[in-house]
Amino acid sequence: MDATSEKTDDMVGTGTSVMEPPVLMETGSANGFVPPPVVAPTPVVPVFVASPVSDSTGGIPDPATFVSNLANRLTAEIHKAVQGQDEVISAALVCLLTGGHGLFEGVPGTAKTLLMRSIAAACSAEFKRIQFTPDLMPSDIVGTNVFDMTTGGFNLKRGPVFAEIVLADEINRTPPKTQAALLEAMEERRVSVDGISNHLPPIFTVFATQNPVEYEGTYPLPEAQLDRFLLKMIVPYPSEEAENALLAAWDRGFKASDLQTAGIVPVASVADILAARACLVRVTMESKIITYILQIVRATRSHRQLTLGASPRAAVALLQASKTLALMRGRVFVNPDDVKQMALPVLRHRVLLKPEAEIEGVGADRVITSLLETVEVPR
Repeated sequence: MDATSEKTDDMVGTGTSVMEPPVLMETGSANGFVPPPVVAPTPVVPVFVASPVSDSTGGIPDPATFVSNLANRLTAEIHKAVQGQDEVISAALVCLLTGGHGLFEGVPGTAKTLLMRSIAAACSAEFKRIQFTPDLMPSDIVGTNVFDMTTGGFNLKRGPVFAEIVLADEINRTPPKTQAALLEAMEERRVSVDGISNHLPPIFTVFATQNPVEYEGTYPLPEAQLDRFLLKMIVPYPSEEAENALLAAWDRGFKASDLQTAGIVPVASVADILAARACLVRVTMESKIITYILQIVRATRSHRQLTLGASPRAAVALLQASKTLALMRGRVFVNPDDVKQMALPVLRHRVLLKPEAEIEGVGADRVITSLLETVEVPR
């Protein structure tokens, strides 16, 4: 199969893992993540003009308004193709606007590919899809040097990883050697081919998917690979209302393989995404909030049901994701609710359960939820 071909049969809706039932938090979400409210946007003119952005963070006088409006525009445009899935869409935007990568777990046919393609279309970004298979080689991802007869030298034939938004579809279906080809790219935004470093686009973002119910022929992602993902979202089945809207859209002629049938138009530019990321440094985080994040992360390292706790990178990820969520909600300061609601998506893939806990059917979400109840919330 062509590594960059696009999937045409994604539909809306997902399933949760059969290994652990979803655990509801106070927010009523299996992911523990509450998306910011979506404000009905002003009708968008199809011809999009990028917002003027300064190279410095001072170029945007009101970062909260800028980022929240940007998130609302993108959300409204994505909803033209993806029905429901509010918190999944919001989590994907948190990844994009933070500058991190996202892992989305759900059964096939649940609009994971459609979601990523819609995000790329809404922000005018180049999109590439890599279908991970057991015979995929690292060079199929990063590219290879090809001899040029005319010049007598070697030229790099770039792989799909050089796109701005990359979908690593069913990432756990390829061996660890090939999975490792993404490690340098995801962490340093560059890839090395024959000892030469090649920089990736500034907006470079990886969205990876995996199937929670089919394990034959799969290779579980190692902890080092999982730790590169800012968030991991469990994509649920859509509500009855959303699924009804999905069927109505298909009845009107919508096709997942053709985003033009959904009417998606660019409502942001790559420069806007980079400007939103630059706004993070202008978000205020009090010392007690930083201490709260630190206490949550360190508590995972001594929890009796965990054999591996969250790394320092997890603490940084929780801090950054909380800042982005605050901006998306129209604030330039982080409150404890932002941290608590990002804790599950940020930590669930970074902790390792003890064997006895798995035998008892205790999942990572349940452990983290109980842990959050023991850490004092700052006032």
